[in-house]
Amino acid sequence: MTALDLSTRVPLRLPTATATFAIGIAGYLGVNLSPYMITAAQEGLGLDVLAASWLVTATLLLTAVTGLGIAPLCAGARRLVVARVGLVVAIAGFAAAALVPSLIAVGLLLGGIGAGGAVAASGAALAAFRNPDRVAGFNGLANRAVMTIVLAAVPAIGLAPLNVFGALALFSLIGLLVSVWLPAAPVAAPQAGAAIAEAVPIEVAPTGTIRAPRPASRAVTIAGFGLLAVFALWAVSEDSLWAMAGVMGADLAGLTPEGLGIALSGSTAGGLLGSVALMVLGDRLGRAVPLVVLLVAGGALKITEGFVTDPTVFIVVFIAWNTIYAVAFMYFVATSAALDAEGRWSGPLFAVYLVGSALTPVIGAALVGVFGYQGFALTLGVASFVLAVPAGAIALLSTRLDRAAARRSEAVA
Repeated sequence: MTALDLSTRVPLRLPTATATFAIGIAGYLGVNLSPYMITAAQEGLGLDVLAASWLVTATLLLTAVTGLGIAPLCAGARRLVVARVGLVVAIAGFAAAALVPSLIAVGLLLGGIGAGGAVAASGAALAAFRNPDRVAGFNGLANRAVMTIVLAAVPAIGLAPLNVFGALALFSLIGLLVSVWLPAAPVAAPQAGAAIAEAVPIEVAPTGTIRAPRPASRAVTIAGFGLLAVFALWAVSEDSLWAMAGVMGADLAGLTPEGLGIALSGSTAGGLLGSVALMVLGDRLGRAVPLVVLLVAGGALKITEGFVTDPTVFIVVFIAWNTIYAVAFMYFVATSAALDAEGRWSGPLFAVYLVGSALTPVIGAALVGVFGYQGFALTLGVASFVLAVPAGAIALLSTRLDRAAARRSEAVA
């Protein structure tokens, strides 16, 4: 069965946006709370830092692997089932870890598996909406706004297992409650149904789902796999710097823990501003040029960070780099969503990112050990420069697909 025509995307509305974003936040929350999870695991199980870190890393890797494995189902009629089953499993696992000390390890691993279903389903659902660039901006804004509040609130109430793992279970429950509004796959705008039916032949799947056949494109398939590979490598290069920022800043520029806190909080604010900018711009600039510019600028800032010796300059460069990183991330999301309306590529995108994110503390430390801080920064910067070429080419293809779909939609309107 071929993919649904791109002209059948639906407009972003509050219920569908709430479901898509809330489920995505629930699936991704463990990544953002990982430092708190390590502390909670230490307290609950009496583990040392290394053992607790490996437990949390295993949890995140299970989320990534599960998301990758189950993503193909989210590009079809089973998207809602995947989301709900994943969220139920996540609730059970994280609630067990929060309430029963002896089940912390098992509960976290089970919760990580469930979160993978949420990550894949929400990622695929992003492709259901019109104007992927604006939707990616809204998604980034919602994610960063909620995370800013959660990251401040959880330490305030304490990093005990009940609070940290309970927060994970609570957000999974919220995602489950609003999942009824998750955009289905394939999607079809009701007002466009008649026009589509007249314009192209339709097929009816055994489940009763109406699909509009479209010749499979080898170029899109190659671009999709290429995008996942580029995004994974880019994620490793970005998150390696994030993971090593504290020790690198302290050793190179005398950055204090308070200064690191300013850098991290400032980065969140920069990401919020970037989300708003993308929401306003939408696809007016296309995707290829902005993505290439962002990757090149981000690479230059990463290199700069490795040669900074003043703490204030280190913080300013770090915030500038992370702001660019946040906007580039959203352009990657928009590109993946535009390649296929059923979420074939946006579904596994977030899981691919998690694979690299879970391993970057180890990768970053290894690169620093081999090349030193300056060599580490140069390696990450050059990686961004190289990856900008295929990223730009794939983004250009996705923009052309969007504009061709818009012309088809106008022709049958």
